[in-house]
Amino acid sequence: MQASDISAVSALSERLNAPLQIRGRSVANRLWLAPMAGLGHVAFREVASRFGGWGLQFTGMCSARAVPTEKPAVSPVFSWRPEELSTLVCQIFGADPDDMALAAERIQAEGFWGVDINMGCSVAPIVYKGCGADLMRDPERACRMVEKVRSAVDIPVMVKFRTGWQAEPEPAVAFARMLEQAGADALTFHPRVAPDRRSRPPRTDHIRLVKQAVSVPVFGNGNVFTAGDCLRMLDATGCDGVSLGRIGIARPWVFAEWTQGFVPAEETYREALFAFLDAIEKWNIPSRAIKMYKKFVLYYAANFTYGNRLFGRLIAGETMERMRENAEREFAAVPQISERPNMLMFTM
Repeated sequence: MQASDISAVSALSERLNAPLQIRGRSVANRLWLAPMAGLGHVAFREVASRFGGWGLQFTGMCSARAVPTEKPAVSPVFSWRPEELSTLVCQIFGADPDDMALAAERIQAEGFWGVDINMGCSVAPIVYKGCGADLMRDPERACRMVEKVRSAVDIPVMVKFRTGWQAEPEPAVAFARMLEQAGADALTFHPRVAPDRRSRPPRTDHIRLVKQAVSVPVFGNGNVFTAGDCLRMLDATGCDGVSLGRIGIARPWVFAEWTQGFVPAEETYREALFAFLDAIEKWNIPSRAIKMYKKFVLYYAANFTYGNRLFGRLIAGETMERMRENAEREFAAVPQISERPNMLMFTM
């Protein structure tokens, strides 16, 4: 770690560890694992729990229509370890406010810390169904959804959203005010236009405008990869905390690194990979395990100098036995570690 990074971590830790209350519930710190489809599942969270350091973690997005009858024993997303519920938020997506309210009731009954409504996902199949970022085109329905969920449960209700379908920030600022008035207890804001799939950098100045518009906590999200990035987002926007996405997957210890002073050793990189192999097989049938493993490894390989080449070697084959053999071979000696992950791999 470079001297500038050590200085940033020291300053950052004090900021992130300031206590926070949301709807009367305490949050240990202000650094959260963002909800990510296909990545923030129970197997990954089990690996992250070896290190700790987060305030809250979020599930991947769960279908509101499925949640009321979903079986955690077989679900790839609506599954958890009992010991993590006290800091786990379930994110749901849907088009119908009544469906969302029913899902929230199940989430509360299972003991989750809170529920998060997805209004930011802009992938075509989700938007086409009237879910995710499509809700930003229909603020009345979005607010009705928050109101229904708020009326259905006592746990914290949060919303993740983005700039919207235009480059100007004013609609997102107005949308944030409406969400607060509808009953949202906290907001996570990703300052990119809905059709933009990371082709341009996020507009962090828009986070500041959203934060200034509401009184509930606002968490910033987008392109935070180093302690310096995190500190700059906090300083530039005044946001209440930061929600980490891709770097949290690539480096499951980053939460402990920035909030508790954990310093990863070379062996940490090997141990985390094999812990993930164990966890993904434990929680999934083989056909699903291999798909989820390969998705994780794309991000994990970004930690290394020749990450693209390493990624190809790690995922060669179609069985988990081959994946483990590949990992044993490639990590007999830990590959050369990059100071900063390969950002190009984060956009593949």
